[in-house]
Amino acid sequence: MKRVISVSLGASKRDHRVEVELLGEKCVIERIGTDGDLRRAVALIRELDGKVDAFGMGGIDLYVQAGGKRYILREARQLALAAKITPIVDGTGLKNTLERKAVLYLHEVLGLTIKNTKVLIVSAADRFGMAETFAELGAKLTLGDLIYTVGLPLPLHSLRALGMVAKVLAPIMTQLPIKYLYPSGKEQDKSVHRGARYFMENKIIAGDFHFIRRYMPESCPGKIVITNTVTLQDIEWLKQRGVSRLVTTTPELEGRSFGTNVMEALLVALSGQGQNALSAKEYEGLLDRLAFKPRVVELAAK
Repeated sequence: MKRVISVSLGASKRDHRVEVELLGEKCVIERIGTDGDLRRAVALIRELDGKVDAFGMGGIDLYVQAGGKRYILREARQLALAAKITPIVDGTGLKNTLERKAVLYLHEVLGLTIKNTKVLIVSAADRFGMAETFAELGAKLTLGDLIYTVGLPLPLHSLRALGMVAKVLAPIMTQLPIKYLYPSGKEQDKSVHRGARYFMENKIIAGDFHFIRRYMPESCPGKIVITNTVTLQDIEWLKQRGVSRLVTTTPELEGRSFGTNVMEALLVALSGQGQNALSAKEYEGLLDRLAFKPRVVELAAK
């Protein structure tokens, strides 16, 4: 049996546990939130280190990426270093594989036109693989990194512009506590009126769900949302705002789509390679064997 645990800085009320059989192996997958308490998260990882097959690092990325460079977050490094025996991943491996495949799936399988379609990515540095794929398919991008992460009302419209901004700001911002950059704990339930016009101007809203939930206006009719972790309550929340279609880049497991960090930890556990990092090709191979596909939920009657 494989046991995978995501230790998250997010709200504990979103905790979930499932048991599934994958590739002939029974897998227990669990998400444990620490309500933004970094010390508690570090202590939990240390307590479970060596007792589980893989950790997911939730509510924070080990690094963000822009302009061909990676910028490591100081607090995320503390979490990563707490695991001495069990491998720990933050979902980046899947953001650069599964999330690219999800955009292509929309285009090639569902027939959604991407070229010249207006797409808001709430934080492209956090979803660089997704942003690159939209750009390659000719989408008209609005990148919300400065709007929703920094608080400056300045939309970016290219990955080149994002790279230039990141070169200046990322070395400073990655040293800040994560609470200043990303909603965690109880902050995940709060709505903030910022940048609503960009939700209205774009047909596709993509990126981290907690950013989307925090900044989405009360009425967002006809939008397509492409995101990661959602619960049944989140789906109802999107439906109430008029969203027409939800696409999650990770599959549904007993009514819940887990975060990329959880799914990446699951792949690492199934690979049996321990601390050895998986290559993009190895992730692709496991994803093909598992036949993971994006989850598509129609929220509005056509």
